[in-house]
Amino acid sequence: MKKIISVLLTLIMVFSFTGCSSSDKGNKTDATSDSEVTGADIKAAVILGIGGLGDQSYNDLVYSGLERAKEELGVDFDYAEPKEVTDFETILRDMSDSGDYAVIIGIAFDQLDAFTTVVPDYPDQQYALIDATLLEENVASYASKEQEGAFLVGALAAYMKQDASSYSLEDNHKYGFVGAIESETIDRFAAGYRAGIQYIDTEAEVTIQYVGGDNPFGDTTTAKEIANSQHAKGNDIIFHAAGGSGLGVFAAAKESDFIAIGVNSNQNTIDPDHIAASMLKRVDNAAYDIIESTLNGKLKTGEETVLGLSDDGIGYTLEGSNIKVSDETVELLEEIKEKIISGEIEVPSEL
Repeated sequence: MKKIISVLLTLIMVFSFTGCSSSDKGNKTDATSDSEVTGADIKAAVILGIGGLGDQSYNDLVYSGLERAKEELGVDFDYAEPKEVTDFETILRDMSDSGDYAVIIGIAFDQLDAFTTVVPDYPDQQYALIDATLLEENVASYASKEQEGAFLVGALAAYMKQDASSYSLEDNHKYGFVGAIESETIDRFAAGYRAGIQYIDTEAEVTIQYVGGDNPFGDTTTAKEIANSQHAKGNDIIFHAAGGSGLGVFAAAKESDFIAIGVNSNQNTIDPDHIAASMLKRVDNAAYDIIESTLNGKLKTGEETVLGLSDDGIGYTLEGSNIKVSDETVELLEEIKEKIISGEIEVPSEL
């Protein structure tokens, strides 16, 4: 009899462990009540964008949000740094197959095709996308109103041009923009920047160009060439929305002595003498929110969350720059910000 009981207990234990599929592992928050789940109970994964860590922009910002979640919430995470766009689908499928993650995070629009292909095969796995939208029942999408922040730095550029001599700028109406690639996301930056400039400077000419190629977010050489070319034509304030490629714009600004505007994180400290401001895109907050919501069982799958000026998902900063902007100009920018939030100013999202 003891042997029979022992065998039965063994079988029960075996079925208890093997009865949980990989998809079940990916949804620990569904199996356990909020009060029972701790950070140590779940794990997350993120597929970074091309260029990886060290871009001092988008990837580093997302990573910092996950590091904050690890420190404050106790949720550990794994990350992958793809070398090519073709790597996205393989990495995503491997992560999904593992069943190790409560949520798998993708960032940027160039991962959308991979998610569109893979996600339907894993209906019980939770996913999140930052900067791309996929309205599937198991995907939470986070988008941003990039155009709102770009409008503010565009207005700043125009105000600086009005006082050109104080900033050693040419007395003209020329401004530059360097984007990574033509896309809905990058074009929101360009559209907002141009609209912000033209809101102040009705005679403005805004040159918009893209890095393109096989590595648009990590090609500093091409970005530098574009920026130097723009400067040679009289564009001496240049805003970039090009991820790691933007470091090439900064290199050109230092070499040719013009003013640059950074993006995503506070990039002013990279070269305080040539970077006047940075448009902030708080994808670090989005990454943190994804982890916190997953932990609490409140991840908004099947929905799109859009972040803008009104909820501090978008902004700008002058901190860390040696290029001093007057208090009067800052006050004017803050007035514009409030008008955008209230809807008095409608910022275009398309060129």
